[in-house]
Amino acid sequence: MKHVTKLLAGAAIATLMSFGAQAQEVTLTIQHFLGPKAPIQKDLLEPWTQKIEKESGGRIKFEIFPSMSMGGNPPELYRQVRDGVADIVWTLPGYTPGVFPRTEVFELPGVHLGDARATNLAIYDMMDELAPDLKDIHPLLVHVHAGQAIHTTQKEIHTVADVKGLKLRTPTRTGSWVIESWGAEPVGMPVPALTQALSLGVVDGGLVPFEVVGPLKLNELVSYSVEGQGANSRFGTSVFLLAMNKDRYESLPDDLKKILDDNTGRDFYAHAGDVWNDVEEAGKQLIRNGKGEIIELTPEQKKTFDDASAGVTDRWIEEANSEGIANAASLVEEAKAAVLKHTKE
Repeated sequence: MKHVTKLLAGAAIATLMSFGAQAQEVTLTIQHFLGPKAPIQKDLLEPWTQKIEKESGGRIKFEIFPSMSMGGNPPELYRQVRDGVADIVWTLPGYTPGVFPRTEVFELPGVHLGDARATNLAIYDMMDELAPDLKDIHPLLVHVHAGQAIHTTQKEIHTVADVKGLKLRTPTRTGSWVIESWGAEPVGMPVPALTQALSLGVVDGGLVPFEVVGPLKLNELVSYSVEGQGANSRFGTSVFLLAMNKDRYESLPDDLKKILDDNTGRDFYAHAGDVWNDVEEAGKQLIRNGKGEIIELTPEQKKTFDDASAGVTDRWIEEANSEGIANAASLVEEAKAAVLKHTKE
């Protein structure tokens, strides 16, 4: 009888422990470098976190820290999530050059065609190929924005000859290579620093999407914003990363992991693309309502930029090969094909 009692007691304890594990509640911190009204927070992170909180019955909660309010600078975000300072961060792989060489393929000229949804789905299709870049963190989303436009404080631009000698902000080394190919001078800096750099004349302009015009108040500083027409209207794009600390993810109960997994799949990639496509028009309208003019280059004018930057891809392949990425050339072709496939959907 005593033996049966012990067995029952043991079973009860095991059941309670199992229930406790399943009922575990977690609070996850999210840090990013833009303000609380930027699209990344109000249009993507807030709805996403609210959905997960609801599906988890409140067992997962999030605390979002915009504008680096947990501390540090934007280039430190990757190390913060890798080392567990923050549970989740949103950052640019380009802020830590050399750590994410494979993701750069989507920033190369002629790969991104101006549709963030199409490029995001291409990235999703190629996550296995990108996996070596992401081994030290748990990726939740790898995505792009709608694409770079050229914004200048004074210089009117119609061909690549017009940007020669200008100092232009860029966030990534691939963007620097493109600017150099145009005969301009790249100036690397996180995007929050661009407003002051423009107002002080540190740079003549920058490569950013229209999405950040409102958060950075570029409509008060920019005289000209330049893009092309139709597909391939932008000057490349930037890759972004929503990443979670690997150990923190692994520590979650299986049912909470599944909720996160279910909310970071293909649909999330597509939705993030739609968010970035949709916010562009609001930024354009701010330019029109302010002091600026939006210049749409003719196909012939845009081609002067594309021809000048054609060698950037060869430069990237050569550097990637030297870093041990033997399939660099095939990655470029695969990325182009995947983007084109989803552009036609």
